[in-house]
Amino acid sequence: MQLDSAQLTALAHILRLGSFDAAAAVLGVTPSAISQRVKALEDRVGATLVLRGQPCTGTPMGQRLAKHAEDVALLEAQALGAGDATAPPRLRIAVPADVLATWLIPALAQVPDMLFDLMIDDQDTSADWLRRGEVSAAVTGQARAAPGCDVLPLGALRYHATASPAYRETWFAEGVTTEALARAPMLTFDHKDQLQGRWLMRKTGQRLTPPSHHLPSSHGFVAAAQQGLGWGMNPAPLVAEDMAAGRLVSLDEALPLDVPLYWQVARIMAPALAPLTAAIRAAAREALVQMPR
Repeated sequence: MQLDSAQLTALAHILRLGSFDAAAAVLGVTPSAISQRVKALEDRVGATLVLRGQPCTGTPMGQRLAKHAEDVALLEAQALGAGDATAPPRLRIAVPADVLATWLIPALAQVPDMLFDLMIDDQDTSADWLRRGEVSAAVTGQARAAPGCDVLPLGALRYHATASPAYRETWFAEGVTTEALARAPMLTFDHKDQLQGRWLMRKTGQRLTPPSHHLPSSHGFVAAAQQGLGWGMNPAPLVAEDMAAGRLVSLDEALPLDVPLYWQVARIMAPALAPLTAAIRAAAREALVQMPR
């Protein structure tokens, strides 16, 4: 099925900007023209693509077609060299929050001729965005390539089980024992976060279910540990200064948790994303623990 590029572009702008009016302003046409293009595209594919609202959102098919339009724009920019400097191509990437908070931004800054749309998800599930066709690349914890993707090892993000000195004195005065860990409040990023459970299994050999706070923020996680709200697995690059200054202490210095990370990129997009891939790998070499091959 041949799809009209102007219609796809209109769809992508609506979903990115959230309204027909905003898309019309950027594209230099009337809102009526934008509406007509989307209606024609919906008629062409036989499905609703945009859910009208404040903001407008895309149906699953609408999201996939919008991503396709952005991928085509990126491939065209690569084929034409510098491309249109007023409209740099946009790339959707799925990344874990801790990766974004620790080492990803310097890599993205090395590719100034691209716009980024980041989807935040757990490292154990970020590859699902690739499988659904909703992103073109992802930093993931899965070594198995998603269909149609290349996978490159990056290294491992090291985590420490950390808490404030006062918290450790209160809850672990007699040692970081299984009994104490079963009672002590811990921090959890969200319902997908398995890092604390994995560390508890390594530490105790048991599946413990201590009381838990949910804090979906990497920096908030660190602040909560500093304030004694609970203990949690914090990435080493984010807490190195706090640990050196004594604001945070490790529950077991001999038991860090290394989480392997991988860069997965859609094979068809790999040539166009080569500069980004090189920047991602260089930043990972600086920030991550390099694993034996």
